[in-house]
Amino acid sequence: NKTFKVGLDGKVSEFVADSKKANGQAFGPDGRLYVVQSGAQKVVAYDREGKMSVIADGFVGNDIVVASNGNVYVTNPPADSENAPSKIWLIRPNGEKLVVDTGLKYSNGVTLSPDQTLLYVADYRSHWVYSYAIKPDGTLQSKQKFYWLHVPDTSDQSNADGMRVDVDGRLCHFCKFFIGRF
Repeated sequence: NKTFKVGLDGKVSEFVADSKKANGQAFGPDGRLYVVQSGAQKVVAYDREGKMSVIADGFVGNDIVVASNGNVYVTNPPADSENAPSKIWLIRPNGEKLVVDTGLKYSNGVTLSPDQTLLYVADYRSHWVYSYAIKPDGTLQSKQKFYWLHVPDTSDQSNADGMRVDVDGRLCHFCKFFIGRF
């Protein structure tokens, strides 16, 4: 329930004393830190001084990515039932929020391609990372299986969590049980 920052001098200090069960975090083009507060059911942004602004509320999100145009994508896996639909939310810079996909078992990690034309989402309860083409209005189209996550054949889920893409477009993902093993 705390968020820390590492200064340029290497010193660690507390940035947020009560993060409200913060989950995904990402920096936006405006320099703010965008955070999914699972406990408060909000997406918030912190400026450099730690002042918080609410971006959206009313859902329990998981991971987050912020596009250069200010659009925010948040994964919302099912909280109450394994059979409930998982959601991917788009939050536009004006605060409008809408569900842009409900077709994954458990949407989790989320990131953008380097040119920000594609959104990648890891499905925690399958062997797949999916890709979506991002339309000019921020909504998604052309969903497809993008990457097979290699786990034992006896497993029905990958446990795929956070993801990032490097400048060359290589996708790196973190699994609940295999963090740090690439």
